[in-house]
Formats: sequence, structure tokens, C-alpha cells
Amino acid sequence: MKTLVVITGPTAVGKTDLCLQLADHFAIPIINADSRQIYRDLKIGTAAPTEQQLQQVRHYFVGTLGLDDYYSASIYEQQVLELLTELFTTSDYALMSGGSMMYIDAVCNGIDDIPTVDDQTRATMKQRLADEGLEALCEELLQLDPEHYNVVDLKNPRRVVHALEICHATGQTYTSFRLNQRKERPFRIVKIGVTRSRADIYERINRRVDRMMADGLLDEARSLYERTHDVPRPNSLNTVGYKELFDYFEGKWPLDEAVERIKGNTRRYARKQLTWFKRDPDMRWFSPDDTNQIIDYVIHLESNKKRS
Repeated sequence: MKTLVVITGPTAVGKTDLCLQLADHFAIPIINADSRQIYRDLKIGTAAPTEQQLQQVRHYFVGTLGLDDYYSASIYEQQVLELLTELFTTSDYALMSGGSMMYIDAVCNGIDDIPTVDDQTRATMKQRLADEGLEALCEELLQLDPEHYNVVDLKNPRRVVHALEICHATGQTYTSFRLNQRKERPFRIVKIGVTRSRADIYERINRRVDRMMADGLLDEARSLYERTHDVPRPNSLNTVGYKELFDYFEGKWPLDEAVERIKGNTRRYARKQLTWFKRDPDMRWFSPDDTNQIIDYVIHLESNKKRS
């Protein structure tokens, strides 16, 4: 049976090196499931694959979007399913890797068929966010869709704005489209979670942020800031590593504090990822250094289940 192998885990845990080895072993490409590595201008700050890694293994969904391009988990689901149909004609395996929880869930379980929002409504809501602020839009969501208001992350402007876009574009609540029905896939899904001790993950995060700064993250962020500081900033830049440096450029705090905040916010995101993924009973956990054991598990899943 055709098999999609999903490699996920917290940021900086070591997914990249593991997936390069798996891709080489199975002679297959890597489908990126990091929602920020899709943007071509966010290279250093998202730890996107290097040019050498891109040449070593074919990657999909890396550096394909501009900062202002609209994208969503539902679009990702559709495009990945179309790609898998093509990839499974030449291989029994496909490999998807990343830490974006919504993107992985969309491919594995399906996502509700939320209507597409027209460009005018999207532009209007984007401008309203800039003019009125997030708190005012949260109050409007409470009036239009109190049920979704009670479950949405009210600190996430993208989620709040998108719910309001649906309300205004369709005349119905966002909640009315959320059915939460799992979709069947015509292929087997093997979910591999990779992790380390929390202390090791934190240390790797700290080292990676220092390496990003040495590799030019400050210059990358400054270029993006100069392009966007006088216009409504696209949601793609609401990303750890960039927003802290934007605040530094605006004098909110010194550079060393901005770097420490990048580390701290990345550690918080890693904890959020682990909490999300560990709720999944289908996830089998390994160390990212256990390449051979992971390969054995993927190939001999049924016998492994019987032994456990």
C-alpha cells in the first residue's frame, strides 16, 4: 500500500538531517510542512533548507510564495494531495516533514471546506486590522460568532481576521462551516515524532538562534522591515525571529534583548508543538538520531504493531 511518512517534532530538534537521510534511503523527495519556509524571502529566520540541501534532495513547498501571497492550510491540503497522486505513481513512499501543526493535520485528517474569501473582503479586513487593531475585531467576532470567539486564539490576528472574513463574505458564522469530520485518505499514513530531552531542545534552540544571527538574520530582517514598515505588514512576517528584530529597529529594546526574546519565544513555540503532537495517539516517538530504527518501523509497521 502507498505510504506517506510524516516526520514531525519541535523546532530545532533535528528533523532536517533525519529527513535528508530518509529521503536518500527511499530515493524520494521531501514535502515541506513548515508554513513559513514556503515564503521565499524568509530563509535564515526559518532555517529553510540550504542551497546544498536543496540540490541534494528535491524539496516541495520551499520558497514558492511572496510575502503578500495568500495561503492557508486548506490550500496546502489540496496541493499536497495532488502532489501525492503524482509521486505515488513512481514510488510506494512519500515523505512529509515539518512542525506546522495545522498543515500536518490538514493533510493527515482533512480540513473543513471553508469558503474561499474574495480579494476585496480580504483587503478590507486587512486594512481594518491596521486601522482599528486586534481588540476591536475580537469584539466584532464576539457579536457575529460568539461560539468561535470562545475557542479561537484571540491573540492570533490571522485566525480572528479569517473568521471575520468568512462572516462578512458568506453572511454565516465561521462555526457553521466547522464540521471536524476526519477524511479518509487512499494511502497509509505513518506518523513519526522526533524529540529529545527538553534541556537538549532548549540548548539547540539557543545555538541555532546564535547561528542565525551569525549567518545574517539581522540584515535579512532589516531588509524586510524597510520594505514593509510603512504599509500594513503581511501576516507572513508575524514570525518569531523577525517580529522581535522589527521591535529592535523601532527602539523598543536593545539588540541583545531582541535576541534573547527570539530564543524565549522559540522555546515557547517548541513546548506548544510538543503539547499538540503528543495528543495524537497515532504518533510513534523516536530520537532523531535513530535513523535505522525509524526506517525499520516504517517498512515493518505491521509486525512492529504486533510486537508492541
